[in-house]
Amino acid sequence: MHTKLRRLMLSARRVAIVIRREVRDQLRDWRILTPIIILTLVFPSLMTFTAERMIAYVNSTGGALDGERLTPFLMMVVGFFPIAVSLVLALESFVGEKERLTLEPLLATPLSDTELFVGKSLASMLTPIVSSQLGIAVYVSGVFLQTGWLPSPGLYAQIGLMAVLQAAVMVSAAVVISSQVTSVRAANLLASFVIIPFAMLIQGLTVLMLWGELDLLWWIMLGLATVLTGLWRMGVRLFRREELLGRELDRLDLAAAWRFFARAFIGERRSGEGLWRWYRREVIGAVVRTALPIAVVGIALLSGISLGYAEAGQFRLPEEITRDVAFGDVASRFDETGISSLNGALWIFLNNVRAIGLASLAGMASWGVLALLLLMMPLGIAGFLSGQLASFGISGATFFGAFVLPHGVFEIPAALIAGGAILRMSVSFLAPPPGRTVGEAWLLSVADWARIYLLAVVPLLAVAALCEAYVTPQVVVAVLGR
Repeated sequence: MHTKLRRLMLSARRVAIVIRREVRDQLRDWRILTPIIILTLVFPSLMTFTAERMIAYVNSTGGALDGERLTPFLMMVVGFFPIAVSLVLALESFVGEKERLTLEPLLATPLSDTELFVGKSLASMLTPIVSSQLGIAVYVSGVFLQTGWLPSPGLYAQIGLMAVLQAAVMVSAAVVISSQVTSVRAANLLASFVIIPFAMLIQGLTVLMLWGELDLLWWIMLGLATVLTGLWRMGVRLFRREELLGRELDRLDLAAAWRFFARAFIGERRSGEGLWRWYRREVIGAVVRTALPIAVVGIALLSGISLGYAEAGQFRLPEEITRDVAFGDVASRFDETGISSLNGALWIFLNNVRAIGLASLAGMASWGVLALLLLMMPLGIAGFLSGQLASFGISGATFFGAFVLPHGVFEIPAALIAGGAILRMSVSFLAPPPGRTVGEAWLLSVADWARIYLLAVVPLLAVAALCEAYVTPQVVVAVLGR
């Protein structure tokens, strides 16, 4: 026990040495300090001026803009900008030293790979976190001096913690990128995979803050903490100083990547093996390998239904619309849409295929978060409508049994399987299999996704479309028809 404690303390001292070295170098560079100081001290004053003009303009046009809802959003923006600018520190943490020829002496020290990675990551986080917190404090002080308004301690802690987690996740991702590329230019280009997801996150946070739904921020912070844990696991697992010194050029060999993907997609074809045995091993086997992500997607879909049902009690549709759905002539409405036809089934099928394809692209750009949200939306809407109809004595079980279950027995499993494959593909680079590079691990997961999507999900969606066009209307008419 004492030996482990001494080793831990020795590692902590070594990490502290790396942090002191990095922070000292950062404070010596005026090109780093100048924009951070401007964003920390000048930008909050500009945001205060902008907020005053915005509120005055909206109120003058007959609208209503609540300063107590706008101010938390501006606090978040003030804390975010220094983080985005300071990202360059993390992007060049390893590869920048390699270009300046200062990496070899550092790697020759007795520091372990883990100690070096942790020290560099913490040092890169320190400046963004301090500057963001200082910027928030300057902005709140300015608002207080001009208006006398102060955020509650809980709100201030919430915004401050959100800024810390954003800085930690962005910096950790940038440090991982810096440890895997061979030039600062390549690191800056790959930074878009860090900035774009957080730009989307800021847009979502904007909506929540202006709506006053601040309690949801805790769930978002929990998600950021989970992503942070995955990034640190990835960084510690991937960082190898020998590989960092050995890589001289980032090569993009599309032909070799395609051959690797094609071999992974086809899998192992054994002599004399039938198509069904190959399908069972390669396609069903890929689904089995995706069991954990599928379970995560299942929890997300159930949460979407529950959230939609709960929101139905707070946001009521006009009674005439709900009554028309519950007691209207549903048979004539199905006839008007023309959904019960081959063209209707084809439209449903293509729409679902396109939706899951877009969810796949969105998942790759957001670590799977946007894919989950897109898959949750249809069931969330179904839960919302179920809650609306409950006021007219139609239970949720009746609604789902009539409107969703006939085609949902095929469509929901397709969404679960597709969502699991998307989620696995989106996070595959966090923990590559032993002996595989990040690119190879990602291509293997893409091959699994393609097999699952083309050979399992698309057939399920085709059957679901036929059921939704021909079976579901008949069931709805039988249950709710008048």
